[in-house]
Amino acid sequence: MSMPWSGRALVVGAGGIGRALASSLRMNHPQLEVTLCGRELAAGIDWSVDLESPPSLEAFQQKLIADSLPLRLVINATGLLHRADGDAPAITPEKRLQQVDLHALNACFAVNAAAPLLLAKAIEPCLERSRPFHYASLSARVGSITDNRSGGWYAYRGAKAAQNMYLKTLSLEWARRFPQATVLLLHPGTTDTALSKPFQSFVRPESLFSPERAAGHLLEVLMNQGPDQSGSFLAWDGQPIPW
Repeated sequence: MSMPWSGRALVVGAGGIGRALASSLRMNHPQLEVTLCGRELAAGIDWSVDLESPPSLEAFQQKLIADSLPLRLVINATGLLHRADGDAPAITPEKRLQQVDLHALNACFAVNAAAPLLLAKAIEPCLERSRPFHYASLSARVGSITDNRSGGWYAYRGAKAAQNMYLKTLSLEWARRFPQATVLLLHPGTTDTALSKPFQSFVRPESLFSPERAAGHLLEVLMNQGPDQSGSFLAWDGQPIPW
């Protein structure tokens, strides 16, 4: 984009990619006020928001409405593929139908499908018809129905496919109401984070990205999309992914 980006930039999700995105934005776009948001306040996290908690989302929305800076960019970098902590049942990608579990289906849907849409709902009151705005959410190639050739991973695939539908639908609504808004679904590639750690043995070394490399690719793609590309599902190299 030819004009410098200015205003508030939110990165929601303080995992490896989220932190790398926030760092890259701060380094390369000094006119943006970059705010890293996590489920809880911790080292390096500026604001807290729990996308699965309506009261937390309401408080987050009120904080944004009271903010003196215009909202320029929001990136959702949250995601759930597996989980083994806490008292809740463990979640792991299914290899076959008999491993499908209602708890895992609901948990993956809440984080990977519902949360990006609820985040969009929370920030919508801060948007203006005449002001450029980008909303990007991390999706995954495995959420492509057309590209699914190996099966398995029911909960994660289904939730990411649902996110794709939700944000494609959102892009059409916002095109009418906020014509300067751009909604994007971005696939970061396989990245060396906790999310992919148990499955990295299946990935060629040259295909495993560092969080910093993934963030650089994602921001390059994002910065080169405008309202005419709103609703696109794009890979880290800018190539479209089939739905």
